[in-house]
Amino acid sequence: MHLALFLVFGIVCVAGAVNLLIQSHPIQSALSLIVVMASLAVEYLLLGAEFVAAVQVIVYAGAIMVLVIFVIMLLNVEHEEPRRKRLRFLVPVAIGMAAILIAETAFILYSVQAGESNLPRTVSSVGLTHSIGVGLFTQYLLPFEITSVLLLMAIVGAMSLARRNTILSSTARVVPGAQVLAMDIVNPRAVGNMTAVETATTAEAAHLLGVDSRSDPKDRE
Repeated sequence: MHLALFLVFGIVCVAGAVNLLIQSHPIQSALSLIVVMASLAVEYLLLGAEFVAAVQVIVYAGAIMVLVIFVIMLLNVEHEEPRRKRLRFLVPVAIGMAAILIAETAFILYSVQAGESNLPRTVSSVGLTHSIGVGLFTQYLLPFEITSVLLLMAIVGAMSLARRNTILSSTARVVPGAQVLAMDIVNPRAVGNMTAVETATTAEAAHLLGVDSRSDPKDRE
């Protein structure tokens, strides 16, 4: 039963990782990454590392992914436009590297099972709450604090990228593109004349309205 659950969640983890790569929408990729992290948490739990499994769910599948989705929605990232593949040789290279990785994983699993009888029967303390807490607040205290600073810098960077510097002032004039304008708007002397005047481009509308569309909005105040 233990091995069956391990294999099932391992397959779910790999499927989520593949779905993450093939999705074109960033939100769907982020949700696939949550599936990967949740599956890894179950794998850690099956291996006896309860604290690592809890951290995987709380920190990565929870806080980190909320931050990632928040940044994606803040930047208003939409579907990725399909582009022409310039480096076609990368596809067979990626397939070859994936095959090498799978072969290495299979070799490691075979080696562990073959040498299992030579391993000591003592229970390892790696992954337990006590050992991780001691290492986190003694030997790895500085990297732990630096990580929090990096997360803060990521949030500040996301806010800086999301700022809109193209906001026009209240007195700026915006020239429309293709529009159907009334004659009394184009010519102030033709009061009450509702004859339709069609414009096909922004430059044509700017010419009819007497506004230079190529100038800076501040110059048209």
